[in-house]
Amino acid sequence: MAANSMLDVIGGTPSVWLDRMVAARGLDGRILAKLDYLNPGFSKKDRAAKGIIERAVADGSLRPGQTVVELTSGNMGTGLAIVCGLMGFPFVAVMSRGNSVERARMMAALGAEVVLVDQLPGSTPGRVSGADLAEVDRVAQEIVAARGAFRADQFHHAGNAAAHYETTAPEIWADSDGLVTAFADFAGSGGTYGGTIAGLRAKNPEVRGYLVEPEGAAALAGAEVTAPDHPIQGGGYSMAELDFLQDVSVDGYLTVDGDMARTTAQALAKEEGVFGGFSAGANVAAALQLLAGPEKGGVVAVVICDSGLKYLSTDLWD
Repeated sequence: MAANSMLDVIGGTPSVWLDRMVAARGLDGRILAKLDYLNPGFSKKDRAAKGIIERAVADGSLRPGQTVVELTSGNMGTGLAIVCGLMGFPFVAVMSRGNSVERARMMAALGAEVVLVDQLPGSTPGRVSGADLAEVDRVAQEIVAARGAFRADQFHHAGNAAAHYETTAPEIWADSDGLVTAFADFAGSGGTYGGTIAGLRAKNPEVRGYLVEPEGAAALAGAEVTAPDHPIQGGGYSMAELDFLQDVSVDGYLTVDGDMARTTAQALAKEEGVFGGFSAGANVAAALQLLAGPEKGGVVAVVICDSGLKYLSTDLWD
């Protein structure tokens, strides 16, 4: 039966076993990849965007016709552009010029007003640091104040993690036939990890959770930040605390460098036919690390966060 709108096809994405990659590396265990790059906006952030806006409408914090503003690396902005457009809310996406140009063009095509913020002096083009993100946040706050807008606030709004608790977790559990022993996720806002691990533990309290960060920017693990300008877009912002991690435990921290994320994303495409982005490469690289170590023989779930199509202008596919 046909859906009434694209809102109704957010979530419910398929999952696939990455058995070829695991076998080729002589590892014991399985990796379940949740293909969230098959959402309408080509990323997992569609779920959070829908969760935030629907919850804000329900509790009255978002008024009819009010403008919605949010900072984004591109994926949340794309999700919000779709959700806000279909629900009748003007949307302004505020993004660093350090993110790939495909993202800005896609948001604009979906009806968003896109405000691009210059990177700070000394920043590396194509690599968004925590300081760059702070500048984007400053601009977003100015726009919210000037327009009397609603701030979607993906780093704090409960609708983000709730969407993953209510949809991503039960889907992964069902797709794995209840066999998942661990979940690993590259940390951006922390909403995917926080919501998904809580939802999986509601099914089985023994499921272990691992946070993935860029090498040299593992602030959540308590390490010194030496490389804030890593190439893995969409996360690793060197934030030592994230709201969505406060009420869930972390069983371990993993780091992946840019080269490993890149080569794993490339291998994922060639070996499994999964065309994911940088953070998808980071997640799968982390899952392979786990099968070679503490999760040997287990079943590690990861999310394929977004599409490789969003990185054609970057060095991901060089």
